This record gives sequence, structure tokens and C-alpha cells, in this order.
Amino acid sequence: MAASIQRYAAKGVWDPPGYSQAVKVTGAQTILYLSGQVAKAQARATFQAIKAQVEAGGGTMDSIVKINTYLTDIRNRPDLAAIREEFLGKKAPASTLVAVAALAMPDWMIEIEAVAVI
Repeated sequence: MAASIQRYAAKGVWDPPGYSQAVKVTGAQTILYLSGQVAKAQARATFQAIKAQVEAGGGTMDSIVKINTYLTDIRNRPDLAAIREEFLGKKAPASTLVAVAALAMPDWMIEIEAVAVI
């Protein structure tokens, strides 16, 4: 049985024309690859977008096995940690945090991408 690949965006999450916000791969198992999520309200809204994407793909936040976080100012890490725990709990999935000079839009301060297994 060949894997099925479905590109989608959760209702209410920005769906740009140039790339997929999320990709759902099904077959023997389901793996969701979420594009980096960003939001004007920054960290909390970014995690809300990730939650919406995972739920639209049939999973929960517990389905996330890996996240990559990009911050334009590493000094925001303590604030991020509290919001991250709010959404992912004390034992979060495997993760990477990287400080970057800039993101795709000048106003963005954080971008988070994720992989979920359902």
C-alpha cells in the first residue's frame, strides 16, 4: 500500500500559496510534518497554530515527537519556556532551539516547526 500525502492548513490558520502549513503522510502509520508556524501575537499564538494543525491532522499535542524553534532574540528564551510548557507539558518532545538573525518577515520574532506521529 502506497503512502498518501495530503497538504493542508487548519481552519483559521494562514494558508500561504508558496508552501504547505502542514503535510499529513498516511500508510502503515501517520506522520505530520508541520511547516514553521508564525503569528503576529508571537509565541502563544504560534503554539496555538501548531495545536490547530496537529488536531486538524487527527492528533493531539502529545502526538508531537520533534519541534524546531527559531528565535530572533535568544533573550526571549525564558518567556518562551513558560509558554512551551503550557502547550507541551514539563516533558516536551525532542527539540532544537536556534537563535537566528531574522525570519521571513521583519515583524516575526519566533517560528516553530514540528513533526507529529499519530
